[in-house]
Amino acid sequence: MSHCNKNIRKDQRPSLPKGPPMNELDSFFTRANQLLDRWEALNRPASTGVDWAQDAFRWRHDQGGMRLVPVRRPHRVDLDDLLCMQRQKDEVVRNTAQFVRGRPANNVLLWGARGTGKSTLIKAVFNAFIPRGLRLIEVEKEHLVDLVEIVDRLEGRRERFLLYCDDLSFDADDSGYKSLKAVLEGSIAAPAENVLIYASSNRRHLLPETKQENQDAHVVDGELHPGEAIEEKVSLSERFGLWLSFYPFNQDQYLEIVGHWLTRLDAGSLDDEAMRQAALNWARQRGSRSGRVARQFAVDQAGRRG
Repeated sequence: MSHCNKNIRKDQRPSLPKGPPMNELDSFFTRANQLLDRWEALNRPASTGVDWAQDAFRWRHDQGGMRLVPVRRPHRVDLDDLLCMQRQKDEVVRNTAQFVRGRPANNVLLWGARGTGKSTLIKAVFNAFIPRGLRLIEVEKEHLVDLVEIVDRLEGRRERFLLYCDDLSFDADDSGYKSLKAVLEGSIAAPAENVLIYASSNRRHLLPETKQENQDAHVVDGELHPGEAIEEKVSLSERFGLWLSFYPFNQDQYLEIVGHWLTRLDAGSLDDEAMRQAALNWARQRGSRSGRVARQFAVDQAGRRG
């Protein structure tokens, strides 16, 4: 047998399967390890080292993990700068005062016309109660799926927290919708005593309603009963214990707010008829007599005057 093997020509010998060169294998494994490192970073628990001396935070969920990021320069707003909304101010201040005292308080939904001070009122109330241990955490809509995680991190701390959701609205298939319902009142776990949700929205029911859904309503014993689709959409906003509505300002209210900001910014006075007409034209061009538009006009005048 040994003699026969020696006589086999080289081209007749079985050949081993060829593989990639070693340098290609090394490159492959290097790229694979890099992908694994990135995947582990995305799924690594965030550091719990939070600087609780700060009073405002943003919730972040990105390649660095899930974490609270301090806001170094929060928007400071005074309650006295909010005009033509006294009823809404009184209600939110009362509810927040109950909360920081450890008394029962409601989650709050501020809804209504754009630019009428909904978000600004939340910021102003927060600033007023910072000395009494109130903290604010801004949660963007795409991160509402993390609400249970956020509340778990805050529960048991001595501070009181407002979870602030600005311009809140949902499409029918948004994943944050059910997470918000669960944290408000729909979970088997009791709500955290030191956490409230304050949200602003242009929609009262937070979800779009179709004509057909409203046509499905029916009357029973003289009472109007919405259809099932509407019931589902209303069920989210009803979990907010305190609803406050905001409506567009009339001309007199708009001018009152303009006059306030002109004085605050040392930018002139509405006693000047030319200034008054300029303020009205400014609102007419934007199609809105809102508090936001009033302040923007005063800022423009302040900038012109240097």
